[in-house]
Amino acid sequence: MGLSLGKLVRLKRLLYHHGPGGGTLLVLPIDQGLEHGPVDFFSNPDALDPEYQFRLARDGRFSAIALHIGLAEKYFGEYTGEVPLILKLNGKTSIPSDAQAFSPLTGTVEDAARLGADAVGYTVYVGSPSQDRDFEQFRGVRRDAERLGLPVIVWAYPRGEAVAKKGGKESLWAVDYAARVALELGADIVKLNYPVRSEKDKESPPPYNTLDLSPVDAFRKVVESAGRALVLVSGGEKVGDPELLEKVRESMAGGATGIIFGRNLWQRPREDALKMTQAVHAIFREHAEPYR
Repeated sequence: MGLSLGKLVRLKRLLYHHGPGGGTLLVLPIDQGLEHGPVDFFSNPDALDPEYQFRLARDGRFSAIALHIGLAEKYFGEYTGEVPLILKLNGKTSIPSDAQAFSPLTGTVEDAARLGADAVGYTVYVGSPSQDRDFEQFRGVRRDAERLGLPVIVWAYPRGEAVAKKGGKESLWAVDYAARVALELGADIVKLNYPVRSEKDKESPPPYNTLDLSPVDAFRKVVESAGRALVLVSGGEKVGDPELLEKVRESMAGGATGIIFGRNLWQRPREDALKMTQAVHAIFREHAEPYR
């Protein structure tokens, strides 16, 4: 992957020393409070307290928990050494329109190093009219992360009117493009949505508008476009158990390194969430490999 020693040390901890291990990543994000507001916690009021997610990440043996600086500073200290930290460095609320999607910085790479994080996260809105500012802001994050030896995880999300007119943000064309953009910008790991087939695919640029690929083959195409950047699959809104586990199976079969599921896990009661996490671990074990 062409990484510095500091990045390799931290990645090894995430991939092999915590979570399912075997070169896989199971990440629990709790950045939705900023991105969506308190509404996401109504279905499971216990999850409004960040302690709920921290305990779930620890007891469910997650590779890491991903969150913004306020939660990290106030809660992470009690879980150091038990749950690795991914500090999310930018974000936005859902109050303004997505038409000019842009996430300003909420923290720095220096904050991540000070807090003992093993990686940093950054959202890039590919296709947004504000992507020039986005790319410039990310350039500083990438530079600081390289200097301090922290892996960079890019949340690569297609957004904007232009994307909507060419098949939509979940089309294979959009997700595939986002994967390549993240690689080009310097991501070590890229977080992507699983591409979804629909009638709108006909609006995508050629040859995507004529491709007839199975879900696994379509995702495998995305993983290939991500090159030497590892790929995490985003969970999105909560779905039923069979649909969730099938998404995990297809993602891992298509070459994903792991998943980053938040609402699909912490919106469940604790025992249900732990049971689902165990099922995800079992799928991961089928794709585990020894450290080389």
